[in-house]
Amino acid sequence: MLIKDTKALARGFWTTLKHVVRPPTTVRYPDVKRTPSARFRGRHRLYREPDGLERCIGCSLCAAACPSQAIYVKSSENDPAAPVSPGERYAEVYEINMIRCIFCGFCEEACPVDAIKLGPEYELSDFARADFVYTKPMLLEPEKYAPKIQFHPDVERDRAADDRDAHTKLGEVYRTHHPIGADVRRAVSHADADSADVHGHGTPEPVATPAAGEDHA
Repeated sequence: MLIKDTKALARGFWTTLKHVVRPPTTVRYPDVKRTPSARFRGRHRLYREPDGLERCIGCSLCAAACPSQAIYVKSSENDPAAPVSPGERYAEVYEINMIRCIFCGFCEEACPVDAIKLGPEYELSDFARADFVYTKPMLLEPEKYAPKIQFHPDVERDRAADDRDAHTKLGEVYRTHHPIGADVRRAVSHADADSADVHGHGTPEPVATPAAGEDHA
C-alpha cells in the first residue's frame, strides 16, 4: 500500500513539474475565443423533426431529472388534425430558468426523443432577470427569439452532426405513436422495411385489429 501511494504521489509531482516548465498560454478574450469541445454543455436548444414537427412530446422527464428544478413543462393533447409533435401530447409551455440551471446535462440524457440538447453557447451574461427564463420559442429558434446579448452566430453550430450522433438515431421511434383519434395507419418504418428485405418476405402486411366484441380465432 505504501509503495502504491508513493507512486501516485510521484506521478502527481511529475504532472506538476511538466506544466511548470511550459510557457503560459494567453487567450485574448473576447477578441479570440476558444472553440469548446464537442461534448461541451452550454445553452439548451429544442429541436424539430425534418418535417417541422417538434421533437418534444411533453413527457416531462427532463423536468423530473433536473436536480435544480430549473425546467417547467406544461403538456397538452395533440390535435389530430394539426399535431404539433409526433406523440399524443406536446409541450404547450416549455421553460428553463437559466439562473437555476447547473448545466449537468441530465435533461438531455433523460429525453427519450433527443428533443433537447446542450449546445456550445457559453456567453450567457445579461442585465435583466427575465432574459434568463428561456421560453419554448427561444429554445426552438434562438437565432430569432433569444436575447441578442446571449446569442453569438460565431459560436453557434449545428449539433445534428456532432460526434454523439445526436438527432440521427431516434427519427422513427415516435412515428408509431399518434394523437388520440388520429388515423392509425402509417407507412412502414425503415426498420420494418429493412427486416423484410433481409428475410426476403417483401413489404410486411399490416396487422388487422379485431373489432370490439369480436372473438379471437
